Amino acid sequence: MSAALEIGSPAVVVGAQGGIGAACVEKLQLAGVQTVALDLPHADVTDRNDIKATINSIGDISILIYCSGVMIEDSALDPHGIDANFAVNFSGLVNVCSVVAKNMCVRKTGSIVVVSSNAGTTPRMGMASYGASKAAASAWARTLALECAPFGVRCNVVSPGSTDTSMLRDMWPTGEDRTFDVISGNLGTYRLGIPLGKLATAEDVANACVFLSSSAASHITMHDLRVDGGATFDK
Repeated sequence: MSAALEIGSPAVVVGAQGGIGAACVEKLQLAGVQTVALDLPHADVTDRNDIKATINSIGDISILIYCSGVMIEDSALDPHGIDANFAVNFSGLVNVCSVVAKNMCVRKTGSIVVVSSNAGTTPRMGMASYGASKAAASAWARTLALECAPFGVRCNVVSPGSTDTSMLRDMWPTGEDRTFDVISGNLGTYRLGIPLGKLATAEDVANACVFLSSSAASHITMHDLRVDGGATFDK
């Protein structure tokens, strides 16, 4: 994969402390790519001026992978998590990607990958605001891809399903392992299981992100790549 990655300018991974973000950083570095890892407390994606200054201080960026995300569980009838979910999952994404994309368009080169979620297209009980924020993120990213395409800049989306990270396990009661339940599905909440019979790993998702960042995907843009083991059937 290293020969297929642009190494002239650094790659930036935002949300680098999370499971998926850390896996992306590791894979890029192993491929010989100079990689800048951004996360709290040094980079607050919800503060537009702060993150813009941080991004601009890096200089030219060849690859951006946006992994920052939060999941505040709520319902459509009681959407108490809507502000927190949208602040990071959507507004934070816009704050970062709009600045990076403008510079890429000037230079007529670059690749952006946005880590979204299959919850953005498949309704999940208990994830009303989270799913809505990811739907908005995916739609915005694909529009960004359309606007950047004439400049030779690509933007794609990776939509994981249930992935074995702290975000997933924090949803489970303390001390309980709900892996089997997630894989099997739940008819009571109208949730399908995972046909491949396993959770995704952070590495699975990072592999997709690095592929879409590389020249091996040079004719792919506006794409939403599901990494969910077949858990969603609508695409």
